[in-house]
Amino acid sequence: MAINVKLLKQICEVAGAPGHEQRVREIVMHEVKPFADSITVDNMGNLTVFKKGKKNKKVMIAAHMDEIAFMVTHIDEKGFLRFHPLGGFDPKTLTAQRVIVHGRKDIVGVMGSKPIHMMTAEERTKVVPISDYFIDLGLSKKEAEKIVKAGDVVTRDRELIEMGNCVNCKSIDNRVSVFILIEMLRELKNPPFDMYAVFTVQEEVGLRGAQASALRIQPDFGFGLDTTIAFDVPGAKDHEVVTRLGEGTAIKIMDASTICDYRMVNYMREIARKYKIKYQEEILTAGGTDTASIQRMTPGGAISGAVSIPTRHIHQVIEMADKNDIRASIDLLKYAVMNLATYDWSFK
Repeated sequence: MAINVKLLKQICEVAGAPGHEQRVREIVMHEVKPFADSITVDNMGNLTVFKKGKKNKKVMIAAHMDEIAFMVTHIDEKGFLRFHPLGGFDPKTLTAQRVIVHGRKDIVGVMGSKPIHMMTAEERTKVVPISDYFIDLGLSKKEAEKIVKAGDVVTRDRELIEMGNCVNCKSIDNRVSVFILIEMLRELKNPPFDMYAVFTVQEEVGLRGAQASALRIQPDFGFGLDTTIAFDVPGAKDHEVVTRLGEGTAIKIMDASTICDYRMVNYMREIARKYKIKYQEEILTAGGTDTASIQRMTPGGAISGAVSIPTRHIHQVIEMADKNDIRASIDLLKYAVMNLATYDWSFK
């Protein structure tokens, strides 16, 4: 089954730095209204879609709306901007890239650094650190200050394109999961348990929105939705791959912040096999997702797992995912939620 690339494009391209997710939230609100019993937005900006279930248990699903971004910290005497990263950027990909500064109005800037002609031989062999970059607006200090101030956020300027069977854009991490959660809500009918689909904020700076949401909801079961590394490129050794594009959705076993409940991992494997969903298993030794917050931020913990979407070029200027893997992720999440009440969740 095909995916709605037009909607995915809209979700990926819109700006939503950590703590500034309002434009993404507006799109989500519009899309989910027909499928919700209720919609709430908390003080942090997390948007929760509630669907009443048949039994008195709670399941929380989290997909974060924010993207890696920057915050302006200083405007120098020549009008160049200095900034602080919001999330973990790969600095080698920033040189001469267009960005959008969200000031009194949106304005295009260019990431600048020392020209290669002016570098020493030693400097040419090293990756330029983020602290050495600046943003060039093509404006004087006086002109820049009419539009931009310290505290304004900056996002990448990249449109979504299709390449083969893949989609390529900034913010695939984690807007692809926002898209997947919307589509799952569109397709899921009559969940067995009370379902809280949460579009979270500030994940890229510390899983903050999911913590607040899990504390409020106190779920019995939880699913994180996020991208994961597809290190299936030249130079990757077999034991380094994590996941491969086109080989299906991924069932998380662990990452640096979560060891998923083995019962949930086994359950998700069974669901994938039952519904003939192509899948692979994810063991990621670095990085974390909202799954950790869902698992921990409730008394006694929640039985938690994660659907991970294989993605190349994560935390760079562009990111890429396979459309079949995206479709498989919608299916795995949908059927995993639908069948929760049928599984034996006792320790064994």
